[in-house]
Amino acid sequence: MTADLIAKIETLKATRPNNIAVQCFDPVYFGTLSNAHKSRLLKCLNSGIENPDSEMGCYACQPSDYDDFKPFFSKVLARYHKVPEGARHTNDWSLKGVDGLPEDGVLDFARLGLPALSMRVRTGRNLKDFPLPGSMTKDDRIRLEEKMTTAFKTLIAMPDYGGRYYSLTPGHPCFIDDATYQGLVDAHIMFKNMDSDRFLTAAGIAADWPYGRGCYVSADKGFIIWVGEEDHLRIMCMQHGTVLNDVFDRLKSALDVVENIEGLEFAYSADYGVVTSCPTNLGTGMRASVHIALPKLTADGTDTRAKAIAKPLGLSVRGVGGEHTPIGADGTVDISPAARFCITEAEIVTALYKGIALLNAKENQS
Repeated sequence: MTADLIAKIETLKATRPNNIAVQCFDPVYFGTLSNAHKSRLLKCLNSGIENPDSEMGCYACQPSDYDDFKPFFSKVLARYHKVPEGARHTNDWSLKGVDGLPEDGVLDFARLGLPALSMRVRTGRNLKDFPLPGSMTKDDRIRLEEKMTTAFKTLIAMPDYGGRYYSLTPGHPCFIDDATYQGLVDAHIMFKNMDSDRFLTAAGIAADWPYGRGCYVSADKGFIIWVGEEDHLRIMCMQHGTVLNDVFDRLKSALDVVENIEGLEFAYSADYGVVTSCPTNLGTGMRASVHIALPKLTADGTDTRAKAIAKPLGLSVRGVGGEHTPIGADGTVDISPAARFCITEAEIVTALYKGIALLNAKENQS
């Protein structure tokens, strides 16, 4: 079986130059591993093997995978994030001294002549004492959700948070019906059914749906924690406004609260920072984004011009419903910095502000 998989990887290496995982697979290094570690590494590559059109092609399955298989993952990270193989990540939320930050430190879109925008900052976290989602059993998923349900009681009791937890697990005390679930999905609060994602399915991340899945929502609906998606937790703050610092600062404060809840310990790597299932998110696990209308740059009904301007700025352009979704009828698009690794949290949010300033200037010139 292992020999067949190696042969398949070698075939893909010759035919799929954009599949990072298979391109970084080294059979000589693989041969030095124990049988148990060979099995673990091949599991990490399964999504890219089953889906040859993958760009990344691999997911970590245990919190220690990035360190245990550093000769492989260092190549993957270098190739995707455009960093040296020996690059080390540093986490830093302090805006002080960040290049491009306004003198008073306030990232206010109103100064650019923009109205209130939909702003969202999220980050991924995984608990140290569980396998990552790709290797979790059904029992693991249920136990993790039970642990988080207990933790959420701390948030619910706090005046700054309150709210409730919505579970998709049949029999859970907070279980919700299909109509309530769909309403939360439509409101962009809950994540979509993962069974329809072939990449996550092949990685084992979508297994046992919907067991162990759900989301906590604060009373004001501005703070959300997904449970059981691509990472154990996706923690996010969202707000309609002009000051980006507001959502950034609230996320940091909320993270501090969650991490200090008794019994919770997040997985970190000394070299790579925040541990996430997908190497694309490793380091900060952070995505900061805004929805902005660019009617002139999208006058042809596509985001082609916006993407051409955004890419050199290090920005990603998506539809308002997320990746692979259409732009809004009024030309609204989702803009976010692409970098996650070897960049600090503070640099990400500042890069978003600077990028929006330049995109808005181009829009006004069109």
